[in-house]
Amino acid sequence: MKDGDSIEARAAGGDAGAFGALMAATKGDLYRFVRRYVGDEAEAHDLLQETYTAAWLALRRYDPARPFEVWLRSIALNKCRDWSRRRAARRVVRGVMGLDAPEASAVRMETPSPEARLDDRRRAEALRSALTRLPDGLKAPLLLATLEGRSHGEIAAILGVTTKAVETRIARARKRLAEDMAVPGGA
Repeated sequence: MKDGDSIEARAAGGDAGAFGALMAATKGDLYRFVRRYVGDEAEAHDLLQETYTAAWLALRRYDPARPFEVWLRSIALNKCRDWSRRRAARRVVRGVMGLDAPEASAVRMETPSPEARLDDRRRAEALRSALTRLPDGLKAPLLLATLEGRSHGEIAAILGVTTKAVETRIARARKRLAEDMAVPGGA
């Protein structure tokens, strides 16, 4: 297959079927990334749709020589960051809660006893809360590395930074999470 015949090149040329195939191939992983980033299932679905819409509208600017998934992940990351900023601004304007309030979503954990389930739930909620308090510059590389198993090189390409910057940010994120989780109440 010639480079011009790749599915990415056909999509960049406006082939809706090729773009649909790329969406189908990437939507599961991309949804999981967005869901982990925002911590809300419904918002993650909305952001996923926004990501694909933005990708379709910007497709003519996509370079088929660049990995499609990296380009798409960059768009999704920007959508997540925009969502976080909008959410923070709404909370400040309303004055309802602080910016570091934990998300109120249930976590189902399969464990043998009710006590163990409660303990696991508290730890999961503390971790989720600590993750939401991480700044975007630390959260994104950590999630891409630990939850998606991406290499530092891939993360650097997605974020547009050096590999060394990725390593530093992941180390800082882990340190902040460890510190945050060590404090009773997580804050």
